[in-house]
Amino acid sequence: MRTTVRTKQHPHDDAPDTGESFARLAGLPDGPERRALRDELVTLWLPMAERIAVRFRGRGEALEDLYQVAALGLVKAVDHYDPDRGRAFEAYAVPTITGEIKRHFRDHMWTLHVPRRVQDLRNRVRHAGKELSQTIPGRPPTIAEIAAYAQLTEDEVRTGAEALECFSALSLEAELPGTDGYALEDALGDPDPGYDTVVDRVAAAPCLRALPERERTILYLRFFVGMTQSRIAERLGISQMHVSRLLSGCFERLREEISAAEGD
Repeated sequence: MRTTVRTKQHPHDDAPDTGESFARLAGLPDGPERRALRDELVTLWLPMAERIAVRFRGRGEALEDLYQVAALGLVKAVDHYDPDRGRAFEAYAVPTITGEIKRHFRDHMWTLHVPRRVQDLRNRVRHAGKELSQTIPGRPPTIAEIAAYAQLTEDEVRTGAEALECFSALSLEAELPGTDGYALEDALGDPDPGYDTVVDRVAAAPCLRALPERERTILYLRFFVGMTQSRIAERLGISQMHVSRLLSGCFERLREEISAAEGD
């Protein structure tokens, strides 16, 4: 009686048996035959690379672009795989392709520059929140719960949560939720010249206090009370020309002292 022995199928249909081909590839010198075999292996394993790429869809990158990145990772895996180490090609290729896709997201998909450590925190917080949301019905997980699950501090969770908003940027012309045509740019203020006035007053105050009392009085009457030079002259019992010279001297002294203070 003849018995048919069925071999155990691979868990993935896109994992072809290419052990002999990789062994032959390793022994071939560079040339047309080796390049043809290399291209054949890439083609055979391409469905697996695309399967890995599908895992990352919905994260702001087109699936076709993810396919291209995964294919690039596959080519690198085929070029660097060493069958003599006894490791199956799929076990080597999967982390290589996955790492290439993650690098693509890290280097090209972040609108704002975020340090690698913060990106890692973001991923751990996002994963922990997703896992916990399936076990905690009716509410989102708390910071403390995420920290305990991800083995992070609460400050690290907050940092990672803030980075969740840095992956993409909102256009200034985008309409804000719950408004009737109100864009983000409408909420931005314009430069306020009053701040410059405050800075100037703070810089000039010590110099003004150092002036003689008569000069301080003249400046006060001229610029705070709004009196003309002739009226100031009448009030102080001096000539208008004298008032003009005193004002010019005050201005020159203030400019010199403020410039010296800024230079320090």
